[in-house]
Amino acid sequence: MAIATTTQYWTSRMNGGNPAALTQGQDNESFTLAGSALDGTVSDKSWQITDANGGQMWSVIPTTDDYTVITSLKYTVAPADTTTLLSIDNGAYKVSVESTGDLQTLRLVGDTSVVTRALDLAQTDDFDAVPLMIRLTLDSAGNAKLYMREIIEDDNATINYLSVTGATGVTKKIEWGNTSGTIIWNNVYVTTQGAFSPDEISTSAFVTDSLLRMAMSVIQVLRDSNRFYLKNYVDPSSILYGYDISSQMVTRVPQPSIHVILRQLDSPEFTTLGGTRIEQNYTVVMFITTRGTDYKNAYRTGMEIAGDSFDELYTTTGLKGNTDSLTNYTITFDTKLDDDEVVCVHRMELTYMRRLNMLHR
Repeated sequence: MAIATTTQYWTSRMNGGNPAALTQGQDNESFTLAGSALDGTVSDKSWQITDANGGQMWSVIPTTDDYTVITSLKYTVAPADTTTLLSIDNGAYKVSVESTGDLQTLRLVGDTSVVTRALDLAQTDDFDAVPLMIRLTLDSAGNAKLYMREIIEDDNATINYLSVTGATGVTKKIEWGNTSGTIIWNNVYVTTQGAFSPDEISTSAFVTDSLLRMAMSVIQVLRDSNRFYLKNYVDPSSILYGYDISSQMVTRVPQPSIHVILRQLDSPEFTTLGGTRIEQNYTVVMFITTRGTDYKNAYRTGMEIAGDSFDELYTTTGLKGNTDSLTNYTITFDTKLDDDEVVCVHRMELTYMRRLNMLHR
């Protein structure tokens, strides 16, 4: 999947109120109940489902083939083993997340099954400030993934999600809830518009509009480029977001490298009354780093990479009329100041303007 576009968003958003009456934001499709309405109630700004009368299962019926569900939940009473909590079926493939009967793990079930690491589903520790978030995706080819705590890779670059191929599907449906135990469902978000990873759509429209659609999309454009220096000199793994551009981190990344940072965004004037449409300006900074015993060669190579980067971004992302435009740029070329200096860092700053629909929030 690719990063969510400006016309892709969460199509159902339950923030703790009645799932059958979702009124927050535009195009927020409510869920349909299968089960007793008596088994679900609002509890401390969350939706609590018990199994007194069989529990509840809530669903939406999509017309597309690629789906994402993300939820934050907490066990009060652990559901019985094999109780389905989340289920996605696109007609061709089906995948589900089940209880394992304990307070620590979940099971991802497709044509095979796999159990998660310990997740602390009860969160009995009052000092546990990190709520459990799980994201389930299924695409049209049957690839299913379960992300835990919105982490794709851990600090050791180890994959932190589970994958299976979906089992044979029955009929299109996205479903959540429990028919056993007691679960507090803090939030449930669904989109029928794609199978998105945490780097492709966020629960926050603000983060999706800024970090993902702007900074992460710039990184993907550069990685996909076939221009001479970007294609032949820069490894895709060395084009990354600049969470850490300290000297220690730079030495760990194969050179040459490009670090992209979203430095600032602003909306000096709303386009419409009430702010339903706004024009937003994004300041994106790129650090092009090269290394060499001959500083002149490092300088020239960095300039070539910077040139390819600008040309690719200008032609690919900066000429989309009233939806996405590159309005100005500045580039500062590095200069050798020390005899021992072997690293050259050119700095490019780009300003984009994008028009946004602010109602899908």
